[in-house]
Amino acid sequence: MTLLPSPETATSGHPSTARHYLMCRPEFFAVSYSINPWMDPARGADAATAVRQWEALRQAYESLGHTVSLIDPIEGLPDMVFAANGALVVEGRVYGARFAHRERAAEGPAYLRWFADRGYETLEASFTNEGEGDYLTLDDMILAGTGFRTDVAAHMEAQEFLGRPVVTLRLVDPRFYHLDTALFPLDGRNVAYYPEAFSAGSRRVLERLFPDAVLASAADAEVLGLNAVSDGRNVVVNVEATGLSLELKRRGYEVVPVDLSELRKSGGGPKCCTLEIR
Repeated sequence: MTLLPSPETATSGHPSTARHYLMCRPEFFAVSYSINPWMDPARGADAATAVRQWEALRQAYESLGHTVSLIDPIEGLPDMVFAANGALVVEGRVYGARFAHRERAAEGPAYLRWFADRGYETLEASFTNEGEGDYLTLDDMILAGTGFRTDVAAHMEAQEFLGRPVVTLRLVDPRFYHLDTALFPLDGRNVAYYPEAFSAGSRRVLERLFPDAVLASAADAEVLGLNAVSDGRNVVVNVEATGLSLELKRRGYEVVPVDLSELRKSGGGPKCCTLEIR
């Protein structure tokens, strides 16, 4: 990837890389059903507010030098804004999503068609998985979540198709129903995560793989502070995750706070809205 021009990069120790993201404008966003503990149809949601917050996220990415492509939203698919769930893309190969809930089932084919129409090599998944919601890519491995949405068999299918080692991690707290709500890559070799979201065995795996990881508090995890996006230097994070932001700054990262409180009514944050095209 191309290094972003930044006079601070040389002294920060955390070089940034230009990224390509796929996003979906939340024109039809609503909380009309409940498929995770965050969603309460009685509270509802305001699509106009969601659009304003989403636009600010998009502008944050572009201001950092990243490329943002758009997929057209589809009426009747209010959660299509959560583009991360739509696929997993590694080295131009696209592993499609197969959603666990019928309410979102049509999103998988829509995202896979977007990539196929642009010449990407695609694979329609045989097993339930929710894209980058449960797959997070590092330099030498893919971390893969299971426990609520993604079948372990999908981990093996992704490994065979993408040719990268896949490490299975089990989630145990229903509030953190996707891996990307409990962990995010800081760069290609290190992560931040909330230990209590994982089974005891998965915690030991994470401790072994990432002894210098950033550990988030319950307070920061509960505002989806770990549903963040890092380009290696700049970390786009929910504004409410103040403790996590301070720790990231202490470690030399640049924090870019955003307000996605309306989208959080469906259990989403910056990463949920962002599918990385590698």
